[in-house]
Parts: sequence; C-alpha cells; structure tokens
Amino acid sequence: MPTTIALIAHDSKKDAIVDFAKQHAPLLGRYRLIATAATGERIQWATGLQIESMLPGPEGGDVQVAAEVVNGNVLAVIFLVDSLHAQSHEPDIQTFLRICNVHNVILATNLATAATVIQSLAQTRIAHLIFNPVSGQGNPAQELSLIQQLLEPHMQVVVHETQPNVDPATLVLEAIAAQADLVIASGGDGTISAVAGALVGTEIPLGIIPRGTANAFAAALGIPRLLPIRNACQVILGGNVRTVDAATCNGLPMVLLAGVGYEAVTVELANREMKDQWGVLAYLMAGWQTMDNQTLFETEIEAEGTLYHFEASAITIANAAPPTSILAQGGGQVIFDDGLLDVTISTAETKLQGVTTMLRMMGAALTGTGVEHQTVVHIRVKRLRVTAHPPQKVVVDGEIVGTTPIEVECIPDGLKVLAPTAPISNEAIAAT
Repeated sequence: MPTTIALIAHDSKKDAIVDFAKQHAPLLGRYRLIATAATGERIQWATGLQIESMLPGPEGGDVQVAAEVVNGNVLAVIFLVDSLHAQSHEPDIQTFLRICNVHNVILATNLATAATVIQSLAQTRIAHLIFNPVSGQGNPAQELSLIQQLLEPHMQVVVHETQPNVDPATLVLEAIAAQADLVIASGGDGTISAVAGALVGTEIPLGIIPRGTANAFAAALGIPRLLPIRNACQVILGGNVRTVDAATCNGLPMVLLAGVGYEAVTVELANREMKDQWGVLAYLMAGWQTMDNQTLFETEIEAEGTLYHFEASAITIANAAPPTSILAQGGGQVIFDDGLLDVTISTAETKLQGVTTMLRMMGAALTGTGVEHQTVVHIRVKRLRVTAHPPQKVVVDGEIVGTTPIEVECIPDGLKVLAPTAPISNEAIAAT
C-alpha cells in the first residue's frame, strides 16, 4: 500500500488547503507528501511539513503528480477544486478523476471528503520495514513481494532496504521520526539485533520476519520455522505485543547472546559462502572443525561484586536463545523476560568431553532442567565483565565484534515485540 499523499488546490482554495494541512499536520507528517509548487511551498512554510514540490501547475506540476498516481506511488489525492471560478491555466480535475478511477486511488475534491480521508487514515497502522536483501538463501525480490502481499491489505508498509554503508539503526531512526506505529525487521539475527537495539526504550513494537540462516531470535519467541515469512506475517497481523528484555555487549545492542571462544570461532568459520551452500548445517560443520583445535583459556568473570576464575573452552551469555543454541542451555531454558542474563561456562578439555557436554545441554534444553556436570557452570546475573587470557574472539547475535574483554548488561523490559500469545516451551520451539 503506497504511503504518499498528493496535495493540490486551485488558486482560490490555497488558503483552505493550508488551513487543512495545519489542522491535520501530525497525521500528514507520517506520510510522504507531494504537491504542485505554489501549494507545496505555502503548506511547508505554514506547517513545517516536508513537501516534495513538483513544478507549478501551469507548467506541468499536475502532470508530474498524475504520473506518481499512474506509477502506483500515491495513496490519496486531495485536490481542492474551485468548481465555479477556476482559471484556464489551473490543473484540470478531469485528469485526476480519470486516473484515480482507473488506478483505484482515493480522490477528495472538497474539505468534507478530505476530512473523511484523514479520519480513515488515522485508523490505519503504518509499518516501516527494514529489509536486508542479502540475508538467507531465497530470492529477495520475491520475498519482499510476498511480505508486501501479505501485509499491505492490512497496513501501510514503508520499505527501507539495508545498504552496506548504512547502519540499520539509522533507518530505524528515520522510522521513529516518521512516527511509525511499528518497525519490522526482515533478515538474519544480525539485522534484527541492530533494529531491535535502536528500538529499545521507544515503546514502538518490533515485528520480525526471519530470513537468515539460524533465525534464533524468531525461534526463541516461538515464531514457527515452517513457512517463516507467512507465519511471521501472521504473527505481526495478530498484533500481540510482548515485553522482553534486551541487553548490550560493550555498548552494542544484543537481543540473543554473546559467545566467547568456541562459539565465536565457529561463527567465523561458517562464512557467507558456507551458509549459502549448506544453510544451518554450516554451523554444525564449522563447530566440528573448531573442536579439533579448541584449547582452554583462562577467564575471569566479575558478576555483581563476585569474581569467578575458570579454565574455559566456551562462555555463552544469553538474553534469549532457542534450544538450538546449545551452548546457552546450562540452565535448561533461557528466560527472556526475567531481567537476568543466563551465563553458561563450558570447561570441556577434549573433543569427546565437548561432544558429551553438548549432548547434555541438548537434553537439558528439551527437559527444561539445568545441566549438572563438572564441565558446565551456570549462573544468572544482571551484568558481568569477562576477561580472557589469551584474549578470545567474541560473537554477538551472529556477528563477530572483536575480542575480550567484554561487559554485558541486561536491560529489563527494554523491548516490545510482536510474538505469539502464549509462552513457548523449549519442547514446542524444538518441534517447529
């Protein structure tokens, strides 16, 4: 559904359209606005609204607006007409009557119908979609088209495609400035984490359409893995908002987990080429390779005034994680709305111990009970600092971010998300 409103007025109606824009400026400010030159300049001067001005009407500005309608970019045309005294050089309403009828676009020609249009738009949600075209293995153009097909009958969707040189958080700030009702992130966990981080504390809910390799955050929230785009859109349209924790790692947003040591090396080995070829199996293959070379490292964990010393092979600090994030399952289940971080330390020395530890954590995740084994330590804290000797690589929400030391802090109730209504058990998540 387009999100552009066109504003046009005959000369004798320009004062009226300016007054109309002043009256409805808060709502109009949520849309892209276009206008013929004189009308646009007067509205912008009087209201501060951002207007894309076309040429003056007598020089073809009305034709430029009409072209936007024909190209499917316009939601509504508000054209205040002087039916009795219009001049010959002024825009012709007949052109807009024809093209708006042909292209099924709303056309208001007086203040009464314009007010009705505004009242209708006030009931319509506006979603800003942050879409990463390089995520996953599908056809991005087809996936974007499917998302629009599923959502646009029910809301207006403004699409922002991510770019290598543009931080997704910048796109979120644009959406916030445009007074978005919700922001939707479509991509892998890295994209979703960046978008979520920019929404923390805003009260604007986050919708998630998973299109990455692991899609761990969507799984943790209970969004089904089967037909992920269709099911995720259904969850968004369901409108159920849940409040969950967020976190930061060295100031970076984190909605899932930070991995130190083994997990970070595994993620680094599972590069884009491997993920494109093998999908989620790339992580299993990389993890098996990592076990052959992984060694213990000395670590010091400072958590709320207490110092812990370990020789560890992996440390996982989780805000949220599905059971498939095996190394986060020292407590049996990661609780994403308790105001605490789940910290699991693995001290496995050999490949056999590593495999045994993972099997125990997998069983713990399925039963919801903590691991009781000498190679696994689990604690729950609000914040902690981790140092390692030698320094270890760190992964946050699927992206390598550097090396230790790191400081991780939970942000209780920091994020609103659109998610299924009932709490999802690990058994149910594993089955989806």
